[in-house]
Amino acid sequence: MQLSDKTAGTLARRLYDALRERIQAGELGPGTRLPSSRRLARELGLGRNTVLDALERLVAEGFAEARQGAGLFVAALDLTPVTSPPGEARVELPPLSRRGRELLERCGDMRGSHRAFAPGIPALDRFPHALWARLLRRHQRHVPTAWLGYQTQGGLPALKAALADYLQLSRSVRCRPEQILITQGAQQGFELIARLLTDPNDPVWIEEPGYGGAQACFAAAGLERIPVPVDDQGIDPAAAPASPSPRLIYTTPSHQYPAGATLTLARRLALLAAAERHGAWLVEDDYDSEFRYTTPPVASLQGLATQAPVIYVGTFSKVLYPGLRLGYLVLPEALVDDFRRANARLHREGGYAVQAALADFIAEGHFARHVARMRHCYRQRQVCLREALAPALAEGLELTRGQAGMHLVAWLDDHAQERDLVARGEAAGVTLAPLSRFYLGEASRPGLVLGYAGADEAEIARAGAWLCQAWRETRSPRLPQRSGQADPTGE
Repeated sequence: MQLSDKTAGTLARRLYDALRERIQAGELGPGTRLPSSRRLARELGLGRNTVLDALERLVAEGFAEARQGAGLFVAALDLTPVTSPPGEARVELPPLSRRGRELLERCGDMRGSHRAFAPGIPALDRFPHALWARLLRRHQRHVPTAWLGYQTQGGLPALKAALADYLQLSRSVRCRPEQILITQGAQQGFELIARLLTDPNDPVWIEEPGYGGAQACFAAAGLERIPVPVDDQGIDPAAAPASPSPRLIYTTPSHQYPAGATLTLARRLALLAAAERHGAWLVEDDYDSEFRYTTPPVASLQGLATQAPVIYVGTFSKVLYPGLRLGYLVLPEALVDDFRRANARLHREGGYAVQAALADFIAEGHFARHVARMRHCYRQRQVCLREALAPALAEGLELTRGQAGMHLVAWLDDHAQERDLVARGEAAGVTLAPLSRFYLGEASRPGLVLGYAGADEAEIARAGAWLCQAWRETRSPRLPQRSGQADPTGE
């Protein structure tokens, strides 16, 4: 008898593992009498208490049973589903669901990247770490006992109050603190919307191209995703099919992701009218509206009309940092209680000390100052990217105008060039997100989504110089040089 060498831990754990492995493999069959604790201790050079701990665990977990006056015996168990004899094929596991496979097809490579030009990554090097740590310590030193239990308030009231003030002033959102539900990021908000407002196979209009996170969430909910084209005015409800009527309409009106267009007022009113006509909910994803460089932030779609069927989705991942895992929904009053109860049941809200620190961060003015600093930082980093790509731009490479946000789109000649550049970027340590990945339909326009917020100027310059050269090398010789063409997104 030897201790298991497959697991680390105490001697008692290794002895328990060794005995359990022999039982599961059938080497110690049902009814076999196990050696006494004294014998095992003597043979293995272990303390008797160590052996007793291992044997007692076998009994507690049902692998062995004690018989009065006779000792311990292997329990009569059918272990066929647990293990297979050596040399035989393993039991085939049940497959993933159809919608699970479809979801994974949309996931792509989920490895985190902080290289240029990873989209969606803020300037983590510019975050006020010392200030944030001080605010956290303020609330973590003396945590109220009530915060340690299950919470059902839909978020810390102080954070909801601070958010309501901020959203009314900066985004023209009409809401009271009670209408805000704090979530663990925007994705959790999308999940709640899909669970509570849709049934499987319900249609949802979604922008084409559009945000992959929303696409994946709606796919996981089993919804019928209907792509609606985006042009230089944003999503075009007139281009959507007349039937079936959507249950949800998803849009990023302030800064369309990824193409960059801002939804015009005429389109906003048309979208509200379409939602009313179809009896649909509008899901307004306002992921990075704080970062506009030529005009003030655009007023929210939610604030355009009273009693509109709009659910406003916000996140702190882009403004602060993704690891914070905090987002929020602004709900019509009729939905507040249902969403709060469902969120408490499904997700067990918590983390009130962090929410309290964020409430102070907003209420004391740190949030507004941080946004202003990041707006200046990202404007400069976009300028740096354009300067780095200047040689390619002079030869015909087209970029979106970049009036807002944290990324640009570079339009390419064809999908072969897109695939080639993405592969070359991976080898060179440069993250290049293919634009075609953001389309639901087969017809897609080739391009690259270039995030510039998360890399410093030196890295942007290095990666931009590399991209210029790689773009030249992958250009199709059949296509003429393009210059001065209109940007199809108007961005």
